[in-house]
Amino acid sequence: MTNEELKKIYFGAYSFKELEGGWLQAFQYTDKQMDYFRRVNDFWYGRCMGSNSKTIEFITTATKVGFDYKLIWVGSYDSIELMVDGLITKIVYLQNAGNEGRIEWDLPKGKKNVVIYMPSDATAVLRNFEVNAPVKRPKKTAKVLWLGDSITQGFGPLRSGQTYVSVANRLLNYDIINQGIGGYVYDKNVLMKMEGYRPDKIIIAMGTNQFTAENMNDVEEYYEALTALYGDEIPVMCISPLWRGNCADQFPVFERFCENVKKIAGRYKNVTVVDGFKLVPHLNEYFLDSLHPNGLGSETFGRNLVEVIRKTSF
Repeated sequence: MTNEELKKIYFGAYSFKELEGGWLQAFQYTDKQMDYFRRVNDFWYGRCMGSNSKTIEFITTATKVGFDYKLIWVGSYDSIELMVDGLITKIVYLQNAGNEGRIEWDLPKGKKNVVIYMPSDATAVLRNFEVNAPVKRPKKTAKVLWLGDSITQGFGPLRSGQTYVSVANRLLNYDIINQGIGGYVYDKNVLMKMEGYRPDKIIIAMGTNQFTAENMNDVEEYYEALTALYGDEIPVMCISPLWRGNCADQFPVFERFCENVKKIAGRYKNVTVVDGFKLVPHLNEYFLDSLHPNGLGSETFGRNLVEVIRKTSF
């Protein structure tokens, strides 16, 4: 399969670039947005090119699939995973597999839906993608732009197929671009026009990294800039922060910040506000570090979010 053919079944990308050696890299931000991150924050810049929520998806009767991968940036090691007909069947843990290699998987006989999950907290490039039968691009529902911090990027479960965005998307079948970045905050400066792309819906889940801010100006200006960019007809969902069990002495400050986020977002007629406190139990068993949901927490987060989306008809 050529890289041009691979692009047709590669989801989660705004654009692509072919690197030296035939490696294909996918991007979720525009060049201008990435240049902004490069200028202001190295931590954000590395993560803005991560492979979070990017997938290879196809319908096929093939019995084998294989590809070369290389990690050109690593925040933390998670996995590359294979899902067949809604069930994860293979997991390659990158800490054991290394930063470069080839993955080859056998597939069951018959027609099936195949999804390959790229790493969440690393940047993976691909080449020499092979499949031994024709493939068909699956149909998706709404185009959804996901905006957030490390939890949305996918850090926590240490499994690319078990981030809360991956869990939710398995059930909703969205065509998503995930612009989650570790350490990110409500920052209006990154809200720039993405030529040729207009989402049907926008989901925003962040704020936990700035709860000690002296005021709510950044949050207010963010929603003002978002409305100026996209108008007030596109449905937007605001998910307030989940929990911060790692700063118990400041929890009242955190709680007050979350309430203010909900009040600000709730002023807009097109925004559905979701209380993050109600999505994941505030127990250490659901978190990697009392901040980022682990595998259990991410599964719970994703499934509970889907229920909210369905109940609110978002």
